[in-house]
Amino acid sequence: MTETDIKSLPKILYIEDTDDSRLLVRRLLARDYVFLESDNPIDGIELALNTQPDLILLDINMPELSGREVATRLKSSLPNTPMVALTADATSGARERALVAGCVGFMTKPINIDTFRDEIKAYLGGKREYANQAEHHAKAYHQELVQHLEKKVHEMTKMADQNKFLDQQNKHVIADMQRHQRLLKAAATVGHNITSILDLDELLQTTVDIICKEYEFYYAGIFLLDAKKEWAILQAGYEEAGDKMVANNHRLGLDGKSMIGIAIQEQEAQITADVGDIEDHFKNPHLPETRSEMALPLKAKGGTLGALSVQSEKVNAFSTADIDALQSMADQLAIAIRNAHLLKDLEAANQEIVRTKTFEAIATATGEAIHWVGNKAAPIPGSAERVKEDLLNFFAVFKTLLDLPPQERDSHPYAAVANEAFGLLPDLDVDLSQNVDALNKLPADNLPLIVDIESTLEDLGIVKQSAETILNIKEDLIGPGRIAKSEDFDIPLLFSTTIAGMGLPKGVVTSGYTDDIPQVHGDKTQIGRVLINLIKNAWEALGKSEQAKIHVSARLADETGFVRIEVKDNGPGIPPEILEKIWVSFFTTKGDHGGTGLGLSACMEIISQSGGRIWAESEVGEGAAFIILLPIEKK
Repeated sequence: MTETDIKSLPKILYIEDTDDSRLLVRRLLARDYVFLESDNPIDGIELALNTQPDLILLDINMPELSGREVATRLKSSLPNTPMVALTADATSGARERALVAGCVGFMTKPINIDTFRDEIKAYLGGKREYANQAEHHAKAYHQELVQHLEKKVHEMTKMADQNKFLDQQNKHVIADMQRHQRLLKAAATVGHNITSILDLDELLQTTVDIICKEYEFYYAGIFLLDAKKEWAILQAGYEEAGDKMVANNHRLGLDGKSMIGIAIQEQEAQITADVGDIEDHFKNPHLPETRSEMALPLKAKGGTLGALSVQSEKVNAFSTADIDALQSMADQLAIAIRNAHLLKDLEAANQEIVRTKTFEAIATATGEAIHWVGNKAAPIPGSAERVKEDLLNFFAVFKTLLDLPPQERDSHPYAAVANEAFGLLPDLDVDLSQNVDALNKLPADNLPLIVDIESTLEDLGIVKQSAETILNIKEDLIGPGRIAKSEDFDIPLLFSTTIAGMGLPKGVVTSGYTDDIPQVHGDKTQIGRVLINLIKNAWEALGKSEQAKIHVSARLADETGFVRIEVKDNGPGIPPEILEKIWVSFFTTKGDHGGTGLGLSACMEIISQSGGRIWAESEVGEGAAFIILLPIEKK
C-alpha cells in the first residue's frame, strides 16, 4: 500500500483507557483504516482536534471525563464528525444519554467481531441513531453534568486549599533549603579561603568577614585561649565593633558565666534564641542590636583552641542546619588555626636551625677563612716593620758618612755598604738618575717636602695597621646583616636594566620570561646585585670567550607563591665535590687570579632575607644553572 493510498483511508480515533480493548479494536480496523488511539480523554480531545478523524469511538466510563462529556466537548468543535459510544455500560438509559450527549451510535461490549467492521462502515456511511424520549434523557444528562461539575468544583476547591497549604509549606521548605544551600556555600567559601591563608591574623579577620557577609549575620568574633588557658581573648571581630573590642583587649573567663566560656569548657555549641530572656546576659555596648547568639567551640587535634561567636539581630535566628553548617566551618577553621600555629612554630624552629647552621657554617668556614686571610695578610706587618728598620739603617749609614770629613768617607766601611746598595739598583731595574734630575729641577726650599721621612714612616704605619685590620676580618663576618629595603618590583625590568648595565659583549647574555610573571617581593637593589654576581661568575667561568652564552629566565615556580629565576651558562660546569662548597665564605676556585670567595655567600644571604631560596645545579661539561625562588608580591 502506497503512502497515497494510506492518506486516502478514513481515520478512526478510539479513546479508551483499557489497553486490551484498544488492542482488539486496532487489530480489527488497522488494516482498512488509519487507526488513531488515546488512553485518556484529555489527550483524546487534543488528538481529535489536531487530526480531525472521520469517526471517533468513545468509551463511556473513563477517569476525569466520561465518554459522554468528551462527545459534548467535541460536538461543538467537530460538528460533522460522527462519534459512537463503545461501552460495556448496559444499564437503563445508558444508550439514550450517550445519544443526547452527542453520539450518533451506541455499541456494546464485548465486541462482536463478526459484525463490528460492518457497523463501523455503516457509521462512516452515514448511519445515525436517535434517542427515545430525548427531552427526558437530555434533562437527566444535564443534571448529571451539573452534579459532575459541582463535584469537580468541590474537588478543585479542596485541591486549591491543599495546594495553598502545600505552597506555604513548600515556600518554607524552599526558604530553608535556600538558606541551607547558602550556608553550605558560605561554609565552602570559608573553607576554601581559610585553607589558603597561613598568616594567623589575616586568617581570623578574613573568616569573620566572610561569615558575616556570606551568612548575613550581625556580628562574628573569634576568641582564642591564652597560653595558660585561663582566658578566651578576642582576636578578630567584625567591622568597627570588632576592631574596638580587639583594641580594648576584650576577653572572657572560662568560669561558665559566658557562652564562649561554656562552649570551650564543654566543647559543644551553645545557643541563645533570645538574649532578652536571660537576666544576667552581658549587654555588650558595642553590639546593642544582638537578639540571638551562638558560640561554637574551635576543636582540633590536641584540644579546644577557642570559640567562634556568631550573633544576629533577629530572635530564633539559628536553626539546626545553621548549627551543622557553622560547626563544620568552625572545625575547618580550627584546623586552619592549628596549621597556622604549627607553621609559625615551624618557622621559628627553622629560623633557629638556620641561625645555628649559619654559625656552624661560619665556624666551619672560619678555619679556611683564617688560613686564607693569614696567608695573605700575616706577612704584611712584619714586612712593613722590616722596611722601616731598613730605611732607618740607610739613614744611619748616610748620616754617619755625612758627618765624616770628606777624606775619610771613601775609606769608611759604610761607604762600601752604600756603594754596594746603589750597585744593586740596576739589577732591580731602578734608575736613580731620573729622580736626581727631577730633584735638581726643584727649588731648594721644596726639597724638604719631597724627601719627607715622616710621611714615609706614616705610610708604613698605615700598611701595618691595615694588615692587622684584615686579620680581624672574622669579627666582621659575624657582624650585623644588611637592612633590607623590601618592595614589589617587575622581574622583566630588573633583567633589562641589570644586563644593560653590565656592558658585556652583545649576544653573550640573553633573557626570557613567561607572560604570566607577576611582581615579586624583595630588595630590588640587592637582588640586582645577585644577578650581577651570578652573570659575572658565569662570564669569568666561560673565559670571557666569544662562544660564551648566558641565559637568564623567569617563570612561575612549581612551588606555590614563588617566581623561579634561572641563570644558566654553557661553560664547563661545576664538579660535584665542590658544588656545595661554593656557598662557603672565602671559598674560591680562582686562586690568585681574583675573587675573595664572598660573592655567593652574600647572594645566599640576600635571597634568604627576601624570603626566597637559591641553589645550583650542574653537570661537568654541561654548564651550570643557578636557581632563585623569590616570593610573589604581597597583596
